[in-house]
Amino acid sequence: MSLCLETGYTSLNKKEEELCGDKVETIIKDDQITLVLADGLGSGVKANILATLTSKILCTMIANQISIEECIETIIQSLPVCHIRKVAYSTFSIIHINDQGQGYLFEFDNPQAIYIHNGQCLDLQRECLVICDKQVYKSILNLDVDDYLVVMSDGAIHAGVGSTLNFGWQRKEIMDYIQYTKTADISARALACMVAIACNDLYMNQPGDDTTIAGIRVREKLKVDLLVGPPIDKDKDNYYVASFLESDSKKIVCGGTSSQIVARYLNKEVKTFFDYPDADVPPIGFIDGIDLTTEGVLTLRKLLRLSDDYLSVSDLSDKRFTKNDGASLLAEKATHITFYVGQSINIAHQGLPIDITMKLKLVESLSTNLKMMGKKVVVNYD
Repeated sequence: MSLCLETGYTSLNKKEEELCGDKVETIIKDDQITLVLADGLGSGVKANILATLTSKILCTMIANQISIEECIETIIQSLPVCHIRKVAYSTFSIIHINDQGQGYLFEFDNPQAIYIHNGQCLDLQRECLVICDKQVYKSILNLDVDDYLVVMSDGAIHAGVGSTLNFGWQRKEIMDYIQYTKTADISARALACMVAIACNDLYMNQPGDDTTIAGIRVREKLKVDLLVGPPIDKDKDNYYVASFLESDSKKIVCGGTSSQIVARYLNKEVKTFFDYPDADVPPIGFIDGIDLTTEGVLTLRKLLRLSDDYLSVSDLSDKRFTKNDGASLLAEKATHITFYVGQSINIAHQGLPIDITMKLKLVESLSTNLKMMGKKVVVNYD
């Protein structure tokens, strides 16, 4: 089985603070991901500096296979001392894992991570290490496909203290919430956002502490080929479509002219549905042998907006795409995306504020966002 990793996180700033005192840093190197969630002492600028230094230093060192003892010693020597509390302090959770789900977790003073296996929230076995007079907990990771690992700052377990709850949202309650609310096949980013939304609700939209939820998931690879627009040379239509169809990836065609070219090559008919799940997105179509057929520029523009919201770590909109419009369906699940971009000028766009430059910029922006999500992207122009 061909597996890969996906990550995502959401942060809530403490009320009236412009900077978050939590920081998540991720490095992808070869087939491994290193993710560090650091929580700086206090809040505001000082906490942000402490968390940023901690996450950057730890993530870089761990990704380069430096021992945890050296990492923590470096952190102690590097962090600036708070002139009020007279300590240099940042808690952290470190995940270092390969794309087969094997690796380790180190935790120092953050709430204990939550392991999700077969839909059940579980505890990991932990070994206590004393490093530089600090108790650091180590867990060996051996995650299966569709397992998740969730780490968080202590703002999560403090949510609701003194307002909606007497003693905050304890880790057991967070585990119960995830277990009964998580939907099947939810992304790591959507899961982190789902928990963060619940924390924000318990804080009544006024977080009393910086709160960050980060998740990592082991999943199967899903390769998607996406054809956008016809090639410049009409004589190359068949060659262009044949190249697009030759792999066993899922196939998506965007644009009316592209759909006609593909349908003609397959000797099939383009069927159009007239449902409008989203008024901003034209209806989808259907070609026998093609997984999804959509309109072009308008659908891609909506998809770009969805990807911008998805990437925003402070955006609290639901990251589960449940609608059946073209943009939401395009947003689903792919881990490896290959664009086939035809650069022909569409006659149907004459007189409209749509041109080839706009389409190319849309594809470029989408590619950038997809790469920022950790997806593998290839763009072929013709």
